[in-house]
Amino acid sequence: MDPDKAQISDVLIRYATGIDSKAWALFRTCWADEVHVDYAEVGTFTDPDAFTELMEQLHGSMGPTYHRLSNFAIDVDGDEATVRSYVHAVLLLTPGDPDNWIDVVGHYQDVFVRRPDGWRIRDRSTHMARMLTGGARAGAATAEGAGRG
Repeated sequence: MDPDKAQISDVLIRYATGIDSKAWALFRTCWADEVHVDYAEVGTFTDPDAFTELMEQLHGSMGPTYHRLSNFAIDVDGDEATVRSYVHAVLLLTPGDPDNWIDVVGHYQDVFVRRPDGWRIRDRSTHMARMLTGGARAGAATAEGAGRG
């Protein structure tokens, strides 16, 4: 695999691993210092630190989460790359309650930039095609916009 594409793929895997392991410093390493992140109902963000804090608030009290990214379509052009990836996220909303969950399928459309310390996500738009929920808390989380990857 092309080295740039391999490094970009690693960032996407680090993104999912950071959320699922609740390793927020790792999650933050995926983002450039200047970002435009559109997470639909969750909001639009230009501060990667504030976005990282929000993701920690949304996911921190949940049980296990499982973010799977795949079908990376990466087009590198110099120090920028456009990337489309599929996302399938299953979030167990209440620790110990396997009946209270959200299951989301969609894709991310990203622009990555090459920085001295590697490739980072600068722009992301989130496109969710389907969301299924189960349990009482799932309905509340859906209304709040939680679980959008």
